Amino acid sequence: MILKQFLLPAAGMMCLAMMTGCNPKDAKLPVSAEAAMTAEAVLIDTDGKEIGEAHFTEANGALTISVRAEGLAPGTHGIHLHEKAVCTPPDFKSAGGHFNPTGKQHGFDNPKGYHLGDLPNLEVGESGKVAVKVVMHNVTLQKGKPNSLLDEDGSALVIHAGPDDYKTDPAGDSGDRIVCGALEAK
Repeated sequence: MILKQFLLPAAGMMCLAMMTGCNPKDAKLPVSAEAAMTAEAVLIDTDGKEIGEAHFTEANGALTISVRAEGLAPGTHGIHLHEKAVCTPPDFKSAGGHFNPTGKQHGFDNPKGYHLGDLPNLEVGESGKVAVKVVMHNVTLQKGKPNSLLDEDGSALVIHAGPDDYKTDPAGDSGDRIVCGALEAK
């Protein structure tokens, strides 16, 4: 057995690795964080053309949603999680209403709200491209939970034509659904 030391200057830490002739994939290393759960959604426009994707990663009690899309009109757009993993163009009404297992009204500014599927507005620049991350603590990818995005009929991410006013029930007066992506567990 040969013992080697590797110095990682950027991290200022020392890592020990034993070279034993076995396959490194067989090595078992202790891990302090829980395994991340993931889901993805391919984002399509009203013509059914792929214009981006959304990645969902849940770890340590937080769900991070990373959205990347292009071909959007510049300006502010409402974005929400919807109750069904069905994205039928051109109107995407197949995705149902907002993900709302708690039975609240819509909007962060609504005293009777908000839906668990309500998200902050997207700001799209002149290029028509957007790349954002949102961290949520009130929804999960864990199947069998009442607040799971991966329930029996799944969920979808929907982008709207206009901004969400954060108060008007049921959808923040955000206009037509212009982009949709059905979540798929990975």
